[in-house]
Amino acid sequence: MINFRIGVKAFIVEDGKLLMIRRRKDDPHNANQWDLPGGRVDLGEDPRTGLVRETKAETNLDIKLLLPLDVQHFTRQDGQIITLLFFLCEKKSDSILLSHEHQEYKWEDLSNFEIEVPDWLEPVLINYKTCCL
Repeated sequence: MINFRIGVKAFIVEDGKLLMIRRRKDDPHNANQWDLPGGRVDLGEDPRTGLVRETKAETNLDIKLLLPLDVQHFTRQDGQIITLLFFLCEKKSDSILLSHEHQEYKWEDLSNFEIEVPDWLEPVLINYKTCCL
């Protein structure tokens, strides 16, 4: 049986800065890693609905999906195959309250991006800068 999941990520940009959230130090797969809000899509769930749900759960933000931005595929160290759908989003609320899965958030300047990100996020950043900056 193939171990496959679909995930969704919110690319939330405000004033040229991208919202990044940092995983907890004790996360079993991505300890201390910077990430975008989002997560796994439930079986039978529309990815857009899943992204709204996951972003609210992780950041307490309400979002509006603007457009699909990118798709990335990778295999985790445990062998699970992941397809990630990225959507350009705008926030509809201002109060960020992180879930227990994350330790901090940061609005990172897209013109001077300095934090270390997962390999699958690098091409998404390049594509965004090419199309949208």
